[in-house]
Amino acid sequence: MSLGNGHARATPRFTASAAAAFALAGIVCALAGCGGGGGGGGGGGGFPVIAPPGSAPPPASGGGGGDDDAILASAIVAGLCAAPRAGVNPATGAAYPDKPGTLTDEKRWVRGWIDETYLWYGEVPTTLKAADYATPVAYFSVLKSPALTASGRAKDRFHYVYDTERYRQLSENGVAPGYGMEIAIVRSSPPRNMRIAFVEPNSPAANTGLQRGAKIVEVDGVDAVGSTGTENVDAINRAISPQTEGESHTFVFEVGGVRQAPITLAAAKITRTPVQNVKTIDTGSGRVGYLLFNDHITTSESQLVNAFNQFKQDGVQDLVLDMRYNGGGQLNIANRLASMVSSPGATSGKVFERLAFNDKNPFHLTPAQTIYPFLGTSRTGATLPRLGLSQVTVLVSRDTCSASEAVVNGLRGIDVKVNLVGGTTCGKPYGFSPQDNCGTSYFAIQFQGVNNKNFGDYGDGFAPDCAVADDFGHQLGDPAEARLAAALAMRNGGACPVSASAKSQAELEKSGTADDEQPYLLHRSPLREMRLLEAAPSPG
Repeated sequence: MSLGNGHARATPRFTASAAAAFALAGIVCALAGCGGGGGGGGGGGGFPVIAPPGSAPPPASGGGGGDDDAILASAIVAGLCAAPRAGVNPATGAAYPDKPGTLTDEKRWVRGWIDETYLWYGEVPTTLKAADYATPVAYFSVLKSPALTASGRAKDRFHYVYDTERYRQLSENGVAPGYGMEIAIVRSSPPRNMRIAFVEPNSPAANTGLQRGAKIVEVDGVDAVGSTGTENVDAINRAISPQTEGESHTFVFEVGGVRQAPITLAAAKITRTPVQNVKTIDTGSGRVGYLLFNDHITTSESQLVNAFNQFKQDGVQDLVLDMRYNGGGQLNIANRLASMVSSPGATSGKVFERLAFNDKNPFHLTPAQTIYPFLGTSRTGATLPRLGLSQVTVLVSRDTCSASEAVVNGLRGIDVKVNLVGGTTCGKPYGFSPQDNCGTSYFAIQFQGVNNKNFGDYGDGFAPDCAVADDFGHQLGDPAEARLAAALAMRNGGACPVSASAKSQAELEKSGTADDEQPYLLHRSPLREMRLLEAAPSPG
């Protein structure tokens, strides 16, 4: 269950309850810490994992023989599947490479792939037995480092799997069933506090007039704030996490403290609009650009380019980049975003991110191939618009993760001053190239990203320069919204306004450094919390 019966504070996102929430949404999570995934070992994206010279060829069918716990080269058993896929892979246009095999073959592939590519392969416990786990996903879930960060959190909170075809659809189009309202959990146990964080344009939620800040107080006749008991909690979870198109549930919201009439919402395929609320704000000391950026998905690149072209035309002198709900995605989009903030002179010859892999060099890369230089052109080859800023303000929270943190780290690596307003970020300087085997995409940390100054140690997140609670009483992009207001005030005065960090209005929820004191997005797709490589890096 994603919601509790007791009176504890909101559960951090990377917990067992979050894993259950993802499973409820139709996503298979290998561990409590879910993240995103797709393509490779058996065909499709990701880095190629090459079998060592002299390795035996893949057997014609499953079984393989020998010790089930012997670590084989993953290429030997790649694509040997208990339930082989038939037909054409829409991602490649070629037939699926699957051949008849067994679950043992699939578990052998998982173990070999982890041993070859996992950043901390040497920290994986050696006492784990494949036979103790019924499926390759269950086995994969334990093949990870048990180490902790300096703050005591699990070092690897990002081990997960995803259905490959579902991942393909999400990564290409950002399409998933839902109402088009992102729900922020301020408190998961009674008295619960579930707010709309933002609404997708042209979605069922938007078409009924729902907006940020509305509080869910009832679903399908169940008290969403104070009810207890498994039956009620399950009913709430079913309503807020629809699994199929057309599934409908009735909600009662509270807006500004006033209970509203019931609204019935039917789930639809939601196409995300990753860049929203692009605007130029006139201040007493110049023009400031603002945009809300929610997802590093393919469609975001052209939207970001359009926004920056608008900012250039408007003559903005500063920028507020709102990534408080952006968990990451494609690293090349993060790279281009950072480039557009800065100038060609500042980025020329500089590293946006260098990828540090394990000591086996699993993808056979030269040192030059581990470097992602700042990109000056779009994926179509067009020159990117550049604002040439020496500083930028980023609105952040515990939902700001991975590729979003790479934007911050990459800019700081070339001495662009990045002011952070909001809450501590999630702490994910790691990434992976998703690997498909037998229809399941596996995500295991394969590299750590470091910037031009070789810094990448932020496993506990980036702390804000100005801690400000999330303000559900104002719409995102409203200059009066607490985090944006603080950013604008900092631009004028250079310091965090005391009133911003001390503000305690009813519509402002408590913010602090502890994860369980910050609101977090409910049922966010693992796709939206990652640093994803589109392909093996090209030489820098």
